[in-house]
Amino acid sequence: MAPADAYTDAGTGPAPPADTGVEDTLDLELSEELLALFGEDPQGDIGGTADTRPMASRAASSDLLDHPADWRPVTTPAGVLQLVPVRLERDLTVLSRWMNDPAVAAFWELSGPEAVTAAHLRAQLDGDGRSVPCLGVLAGVPMSYWEIYRADLDPLARHYPARPHDTGIHLLIGGVNNRGRGVGTTLLRAVADLVLDNRPRCARVVAEPDLRNTPSVSAFLSAGFRFSAELELPDKRAALMVRDRTHRAQL
Repeated sequence: MAPADAYTDAGTGPAPPADTGVEDTLDLELSEELLALFGEDPQGDIGGTADTRPMASRAASSDLLDHPADWRPVTTPAGVLQLVPVRLERDLTVLSRWMNDPAVAAFWELSGPEAVTAAHLRAQLDGDGRSVPCLGVLAGVPMSYWEIYRADLDPLARHYPARPHDTGIHLLIGGVNNRGRGVGTTLLRAVADLVLDNRPRCARVVAEPDLRNTPSVSAFLSAGFRFSAELELPDKRAALMVRDRTHRAQL
């Protein structure tokens, strides 16, 4: 399971009350057909660093999450946002620096030398495509880190009533200048919309921020997510946040 979201962006009101109505979950597995896919990565490299993952890993990554590398930039009140899939050689230094920010380290627990962050990224980049790490580039400046992942294929699915193609998101905002100004709420809404626009089979976007991270929970609520349940996960007590496609027009 990926780490919690970590940023300071909204009010610090009390966490929502627990919901005790969590039911049995779906136990979904990757099909052999998806894991056997082969193909070239259509993403043109940004920054001059080639994608050296095996073709099978690149193809599975694109297919399981409907090609995040091809998702178009979106205009937000904070500027044009684009999700750019992480390239280890290009992005490791800045991501490691963000992970060593005390406000981030408290929830992501990836502080330390660059090798710590590198190991976390490689697990996704060399994996079966269930999670795609991305830089959030806002108005041309990398300023956030995202993980777009298949929640229904993640260990998280053992802890809530997962549905096929549920898509999860994790977020950290890298610079203190971008915190506390409503940017997190703006970006969460934009990325949830990106997921729903580009993943037609996905009916829900989910997240599981640490309940102690009240600014994060508040930002999700402000971005149109609803509090669904309190989850006891192996590494934290989390708030299950859900953004439903069916309620999108009401936001």
